Amino acid sequence: MKHNKKFIYPKCVRANVNGQRIYDIDGGKWKLPSVTTILSHTQSAEKRESLANWRKREGEENAARIVASSGARGTAMHKILEKWVLGEGYMDMTTVGQEAHNMAKVVIEQGLSNITEYYGSETVLYYPGLYAGQTDLIANHKGDMAVVDFKQTNKPKRREWIEDYCHQLAAYTMAHNYVHRTNISKGVIMMCSKDNYYQEFIIQGLEMKKYMHQWLKKIDQYNEEMRGKD
Repeated sequence: MKHNKKFIYPKCVRANVNGQRIYDIDGGKWKLPSVTTILSHTQSAEKRESLANWRKREGEENAARIVASSGARGTAMHKILEKWVLGEGYMDMTTVGQEAHNMAKVVIEQGLSNITEYYGSETVLYYPGLYAGQTDLIANHKGDMAVVDFKQTNKPKRREWIEDYCHQLAAYTMAHNYVHRTNISKGVIMMCSKDNYYQEFIIQGLEMKKYMHQWLKKIDQYNEEMRGKD
């Protein structure tokens, strides 16, 4: 996989302020809420209720254990994939790390095999004055420039369950297009479950525009909520 260095991506410092993740871009030039923070604050009542019901069914202690385990596995898988993209060797011999290596191998064989070159790995993106975030890869996917995110899951997902992931891709795409004067219209989610089942979800064209419009509404909703706390 070739690294095309045509874009210069900003450096940032991430911090948690009053329970929100904030990106400090280019030494304080911009201090912006993260994409995930905005998504968290604009969750639908139905999703909040669904999560609350899941925690109730599992019990708080077991639910916390599942979330922590998933987070550790996802972090390990992302690091393995990042090092692979950069051409650096990396091994994690913990139990979680071995699971993550197996999952990463599936993503590499079935997903990253379709990437010919990449422009940025673990790339910080921001839309001036609105938001910031970090995507896993900006790359050429099957001939199209695309925003790519890696996801781990405990079990395979249905398409209708990943709306937040689609909004993330739309947010990153809008930010890249605005700051770097690109015309990306494709987002790719490369997902692997802990039992090594691979799924790939692609949004592009009119569907991408739909998620961009929805994302802008979420920004408005978030900003309105923050004004109400002033």
